[in-house]
Amino acid sequence: LRSIDYAERRGYVRGVIKDIMHDPGRGAPVAKVQFLNAYRYKRDTELMVATEGMYTGQFIYCGKKATLTIGNVLPLRGVPEGTIVCNVEAKVGDRGAFARGSGCFAVVISHDEDKGTTRLRLPSGGKKTVKSDVRAQIGVVAGGGRTDKPLLKAGRAYHKYAVKRNCWPKIRGVAKNPVEHPFGGGNHQHIGRPSTVSKAAPSGRKVGLIGARRTGRLRGVKKLGQDRD
Repeated sequence: LRSIDYAERRGYVRGVIKDIMHDPGRGAPVAKVQFLNAYRYKRDTELMVATEGMYTGQFIYCGKKATLTIGNVLPLRGVPEGTIVCNVEAKVGDRGAFARGSGCFAVVISHDEDKGTTRLRLPSGGKKTVKSDVRAQIGVVAGGGRTDKPLLKAGRAYHKYAVKRNCWPKIRGVAKNPVEHPFGGGNHQHIGRPSTVSKAAPSGRKVGLIGARRTGRLRGVKKLGQDRD
C-alpha cells in the first residue's frame, strides 16, 4: 500500500497499473502502480501485492472516498460486512500486514461503531480485531491454487527454497549425531527422551514439541479457530 497521506485520509488518489511482475521468493505477483505526486511535478511508483482480476492499464483508487471495486484500497470502516479483503494493515499506516500470501483473503465479520474497531476472519481461520481506520485492498491476492500442483521432484523444491531461505532439505533430528541434536545418536534411530520440551528451555535444547498442551492424534470432532468464538 502507499504510505498514508492527506489525499488518502480525506479523499482518494488515482493510480494506474503499469505492470504485473513476478517477485522471486514470493508466491503472489506484485503490481507496479504509478501515482501522480501531490506536491511535486513527478510520478511515484509503488509496488503492491496484486489482487486477482488486476490488469495493466487499470485505474485503481486509494483513499477514504474510493469505491468498493477489486484492487482499490480503502479504510475498513468504509467496507460492508462480509466483504473479502486482503493486504490488511495491523496498525494505521503500516502498509499491510495480514492476508498477503498468494490466494489469501480476510473476511470483514463485523464493525463496532462505538469502539471504532472491526473484526476480521484471517486466512488461518482465527479472528482478529483491528481499528476501523486501517486500510485494506479489496479482493483476493492473485496466484491462488499454487500449492495444488505437486512439486514432484527434488530439483523443483531445491529451486523453490533457494530463493527463499535455507530451510530445505530438512534432516530429522534422530538421524544426526548426539553432538548435533538432542535426539541424535543411539544404535537405533530413536528419540530416547520425551519429545515435549518446556517453553523456557534454552535454544539448542528447544526441539520437538515445544510447550505442548497435548500430544498425539486429534480424535473426535475437529475444533476450528472460527468455532471457538
